[in-house]
Amino acid sequence: MSGNIQLLSDTLAAAKAEGRSALIAYLPAGFPTVDGGIEAIKAAFDGGADVVEVGLPHSDPVLDGPVIQTADDIALRGGVKIADVMRTVKETHAATGKPVLVMTYWNPIDRYGVERFTAELAEAGGAGCILPDLPVQESALWREHAQKHGLATVFVVAPSSKDGRLAEITAAGSGFVYAASLMGVTGTRESVGAQAQDLVERTRAAGAGTDLPVCVGLGVSNAGQAAEVAGFADGVIVGSAFVKRMLDAPDDKAGVEAVRELAGELAKGVRRQA
Repeated sequence: MSGNIQLLSDTLAAAKAEGRSALIAYLPAGFPTVDGGIEAIKAAFDGGADVVEVGLPHSDPVLDGPVIQTADDIALRGGVKIADVMRTVKETHAATGKPVLVMTYWNPIDRYGVERFTAELAEAGGAGCILPDLPVQESALWREHAQKHGLATVFVVAPSSKDGRLAEITAAGSGFVYAASLMGVTGTRESVGAQAQDLVERTRAAGAGTDLPVCVGLGVSNAGQAAEVAGFADGVIVGSAFVKRMLDAPDDKAGVEAVRELAGELAKGVRRQA
């Protein structure tokens, strides 16, 4: 393992050694502005996040719910480009020394060029990519270039994923597996759902021998839910709750502070199981 994929693996392993789940925060690049997004990510780390996913804003998302779509719209209207995403990764990683991933749909990478995208992400200090709409059987080109540049390839599994597909994904993926807690799009919910634990257990069984961490996202919005998920997952992924705090804030400065505060609450939540 090379590059910042090792940093990602070490970070997840360190959380496990502490007897807790890792806290993974998601925030879109360019929201509310490029500079404001960078400050928000720094605040998430400062509050206690172990890893941050930087969202590449997309006009037609298939996984993101209305909260993240609203933030993406603001970022896109502000003119955010892939170069701004790379700058966001570079500056947040340089400032914190912590693992930063990009979460993106496949189309922007395909149009930008796989070699160009992976080379620039590695140069920026990125740890890898989460690719929710890239089928594992069509991922060879991406994985070839990601491996060349020391980047993690994080696939998404869902409660509907069959055991055979889970085995394929755990064999092909690296960094961790993103387990979607339920069928549907991102967003805060009252309950994470029992099917999330079943999915984690099935994914681990399918990947027996790989030791690939399984992290759960979709629906986690508060410390209580974070503690619940931390009871069975290697990582707790939170996105919409952070974005909603920023959208609800009276100004950008207050939004950054709201992110720091929520990260602190969630960090305490994942430690309740320790």
